[in-house]
Amino acid sequence: MRDFADLIEVLDKTTKTNEKVEALARYFERASDKDKVWVIALLSGRRPPRAVNATLLRQWAAEVAGIELWLFEETYHIVGDLAETIALLVSSTGHTFAEEMPSLSEILESLIPLKGLDEAQKKAFVCGYWSQFDYLSCFAFNKFFTGGFRLGVSQRLMTKALEKYTQIEADEIALKLMGDWDPQSVSFESLVLAENSEAKEAKPYPFYLAYALEGAFSTLGEVNQWAIEHKWDGIRAQLVYRNESVYLWSRGEELINAQFPELLSLGPLLPKSCVLDGELLAFDHKKPLPFSALQKRLGRKKSSEKLRAEIPVVFMAYDLLEYQGVDLRAQSYSERREVLEGFSIGGLLQLSERIMPKHWGKVEEEKARAKEKGSEGLMLKKLDSPYRVGRKKGEWFKSKLDPMTVDAVLTYAMRGHGRRSNLYTDFTFGLWQMSAENEPELVTFAKAYSGLTDSEFAEVNQWIKKNTIARFGPVRQLNAELVFEIAFEGISPSSRHKSGYATRFPRILRWRKDKTVEQANHLSDLEALIRS
Repeated sequence: MRDFADLIEVLDKTTKTNEKVEALARYFERASDKDKVWVIALLSGRRPPRAVNATLLRQWAAEVAGIELWLFEETYHIVGDLAETIALLVSSTGHTFAEEMPSLSEILESLIPLKGLDEAQKKAFVCGYWSQFDYLSCFAFNKFFTGGFRLGVSQRLMTKALEKYTQIEADEIALKLMGDWDPQSVSFESLVLAENSEAKEAKPYPFYLAYALEGAFSTLGEVNQWAIEHKWDGIRAQLVYRNESVYLWSRGEELINAQFPELLSLGPLLPKSCVLDGELLAFDHKKPLPFSALQKRLGRKKSSEKLRAEIPVVFMAYDLLEYQGVDLRAQSYSERREVLEGFSIGGLLQLSERIMPKHWGKVEEEKARAKEKGSEGLMLKKLDSPYRVGRKKGEWFKSKLDPMTVDAVLTYAMRGHGRRSNLYTDFTFGLWQMSAENEPELVTFAKAYSGLTDSEFAEVNQWIKKNTIARFGPVRQLNAELVFEIAFEGISPSSRHKSGYATRFPRILRWRKDKTVEQANHLSDLEALIRS
């Protein structure tokens, strides 16, 4: 357990990818096989079911620390992380671990039956470990109950560390780690080390990513050197068809066959051994649906027949990376596209329309049609470009529509996390609407965490301390005085939000010191954006 705590400390203290990879590789070298599996599981989001809720943890921690619950809450608001707050208050100092101290895997596997015990038994279990642990171990232990570690360890970083330790190619390891597996029952040998022929045949290619275009289209040179496509608002994906099996991969290297099982039927319609690059879209009546519709399916481990009927999808193909077992990535985009256009297109497999404009003015006109087409803007691809790895500037560009904006009123604030845990940086914003009594009232519609400078955050924080009118746990309700311009990429009806709408990627664009709260936008202005 101590080794795991040390690993967490190292990962938390650095932002450098190579240092994180080195730390994980060193851990794998000295950890037991069972502990290795559990670390892979924990850092990829597979933790045991939460056996104790946060309310009980708060109560027990206050009791162990010998303080009133209100003082614990105030401490938590300053620290900003529940696991860290508890560790600071209850951990033993200078504790020397006994040789028989349980390992990481033993502790985690003892958490699984904990859910079925009564409150007294749970308390004895948790407090027993608190009394033995130093700060770091206590913090790591608490995270088993409170949520993710937030250490900047992506699936890709994990596979790179395992590659360094095992000398097995990272992409092959990524395939092995996908899908459902139980850290309690699987061995490190079978999960990572064993030969897996399916993993090799299912392997996708690294994605080629576009740069945002800075400046006018004309800066790209001759228009006849470029192909134009719409930038579809779905999720980037690769459809791999090899050995009569279909594998659907997201850009985040997740196998998403279970969420979109209908796309697996495309296999017999495709040439043998091919890989398509494209966009997975919610799609109905020959038109893309908003991303919010697709999100309903992404949030499920499996899609029921009812959900599939409600939210149909298509694979919008725009590139061909492999054909009849031959890697085509070194060929030009125009050559790859020519082969792709020979495929049987229709139904679940659609072909992204390619536009070959005669002048840049036509490109501007096409971008103006993006909203009508249900796209986010345009993609520009050089005709002679190979399919590269990662983000390479010069050959693939994206030009997105300007974001939607409204002027909204700051209504609530919470402290941030990490380096911002001492500042109020998590803001809630409201728009005006008429109440049942025909009086103007603010209704919350979005939260935003970014967009201000450090000096602006400091200024807003000083104002918040003087203008709090009520507290609800960590949340402060504020006087309605400050107006901010809020930008977002999309908006859709939502029953989960008080306003009746959900915004996509909301962020603060600027502080509108030139506007009074009366001049902020109304909810009807937001609704007008949907109709426009």
